[in-house]
Amino acid sequence: MKSFIKLFSVAIAAAFFSAPAMAQENTELNYKPFPHMFIGVQGGVQTTLTNYDNSKLITPTASLSVGGWFTPVVGARLHVNGMWNEGGYRYYDNTGSKVDLGKYDYKYITTDLDLMVNLVTLFGKKDYYPVNLYLIGGIGLNTAWDNDEALAMNSAMPLAWDGTRFSHNARIGAQVDVNLCKNVSLNLEVAANSLSDRYNSKINSKDDWQLTAQLGLAFKFGYKKPAPAPVVVEPEPEPIYETVIDTTWYDDITYKDVKKEGDIDKRIFYAICESDINADEPQIKEVAEFLKEVENGEVVITAYADKGTGNPRLNMQYSKDRALKTKKALIANGVDEKMIKTTEWKGDTVQPYENDNDKNRVCIITGHGVYVQKEKVVTRKFKTSERKVRVN
Repeated sequence: MKSFIKLFSVAIAAAFFSAPAMAQENTELNYKPFPHMFIGVQGGVQTTLTNYDNSKLITPTASLSVGGWFTPVVGARLHVNGMWNEGGYRYYDNTGSKVDLGKYDYKYITTDLDLMVNLVTLFGKKDYYPVNLYLIGGIGLNTAWDNDEALAMNSAMPLAWDGTRFSHNARIGAQVDVNLCKNVSLNLEVAANSLSDRYNSKINSKDDWQLTAQLGLAFKFGYKKPAPAPVVVEPEPEPIYETVIDTTWYDDITYKDVKKEGDIDKRIFYAICESDINADEPQIKEVAEFLKEVENGEVVITAYADKGTGNPRLNMQYSKDRALKTKKALIANGVDEKMIKTTEWKGDTVQPYENDNDKNRVCIITGHGVYVQKEKVVTRKFKTSERKVRVN
């Protein structure tokens, strides 16, 4: 595994050092980079995620692909990948001890139709770059067989499949591609493949995932030569200029103050037999902030109790406590007592929420005031300028 990582690093470094020379070659524009076809070969490693130690389940994998780039941004390929998977099985017995049954091998092959999007040309300003980043997504069919080692553990793995198992394969991945020359590029691709449950002879009520990392080469062909531009040489006429007056219209924007009326309605709900309120309660803060920003602001505090619990005498006291403590909390937040027009408590004689008993343990704060809002005024204006224009 360490030697494989070293190979990746050396190959990518060599590709980046060769990129400037290759870029010089393509500035000659002796062919059209798009569209073109390609054949790709890749080799690397894969692992299927499971409840086993995945570092012990890494196996080699290889791929072959045929495709084409139809525009600088969009391409497609038919991609075939396969070799063999490894799975592992462990469980805990009745005593809580871990039982490790070891690993098991099975073979697979996956065929996918992939869509490829070049993010570099998508967001860049040119159609050609020496280094590209592809986003890859596709769907296909996975076929697995030779699951004899898992079947041998059948007493512990009753879900081990026999014969040949078919599964969908949904893929998402990314590829870094570095052009080595006109017809060959080096690439590094990582992908995540979603397979049907029980692919690894176990069920976890969701798709199994296979991760792959591969280094490869793409051989490109089918380029077209651009048509030569016709060369026409005409005598340069004596220039003639005229003065043109341009009129430019624009919006002159100013702002004026407009007074508008505003209202606020905040409701604080209580648990049974509770009346305390914190001065930092969000509703209290919002009411205090509203009164600071408006002119001629005033609020009305009305507290209630629910008829479904307690009795009329206690409920009247609870609603009174709730109203007075709400008033105290507003004053603690800087509200002038003169702005509190009315403080009322109605016990359970009035039920603002007739269809929800618990919501009637509530204190309702309603307020009104006038605030100033900036209103944009747009005036249409114009300006003129002169310029010389050649007319021949």
